[in-house]
Amino acid sequence: MTTSDNQDILIHTEAAVTTITINRVGKKNSITAAMYGALADALASASRDAAVRVVVIQGHETIFSAGNDISDFLSTPPDHADAPVFRFMRGISTFAKPIVASVCGPAVGIGTTLLLHCDLIYAGDNAAFSMPFVNLGLCPEAGSSLLVPQLMGHQRAAEALLLGEPFMAETALEMGLINRIVPPSEANALAQRQAQKLATKPLSALLETKRLMKQGNAAVVAARIEEEGASFGRMLSEPAAREAFAAFIEKRRPDFSNV
Repeated sequence: MTTSDNQDILIHTEAAVTTITINRVGKKNSITAAMYGALADALASASRDAAVRVVVIQGHETIFSAGNDISDFLSTPPDHADAPVFRFMRGISTFAKPIVASVCGPAVGIGTTLLLHCDLIYAGDNAAFSMPFVNLGLCPEAGSSLLVPQLMGHQRAAEALLLGEPFMAETALEMGLINRIVPPSEANALAQRQAQKLATKPLSALLETKRLMKQGNAAVVAARIEEEGASFGRMLSEPAAREAFAAFIEKRRPDFSNV
């Protein structure tokens, strides 16, 4: 058994399963650049470690993640290809071993889009998913402009991405984003049980099955993540995003009438 942590991201490895816990509950598990770096490093380490067969990503039973920490995001914007958030996106989207996720409470922005790269997802009945990028004057990320329409169909994707409207666990289950809904107090334990089942299976078979399932989309997902990243970076400095973030900091409604 190995355990390490940097307080905000906890990493625990036992019985062939590495569990990554987003652990910043006091800040609604909002993610900083340092946390993205820790997430990317944890995935890279799990990928290299032959003793690790499965990764579990989880939050708290009241909150999965509120998305980017806005203050940190504005002070250290992802303005280059090796920014921690882009390293994390590349790491999770190309991770060869199974990833199991447990999601309870709000999953905002990257809190939802990272799930598109997980293999098994278990949600508390309090889970609420949202991708409000347009509301911040930005575009989707993590390949979500490709993967969300593939998963939901265009009309539902438009509600989720153009309107930025949240959807609850029942809808997520219906459209295939998640595997099962349970009480929030049971979600993390269920994810661990399913991870242990996977860990008893032959790693070579797990790797090849996942590769075959994802290979048709792999190149286009990588290209879309890169394209989204370029657009996202450009839009960060444009008037709409500046107004959205100013309104957030000033605790007022944004005015997009001139942008």
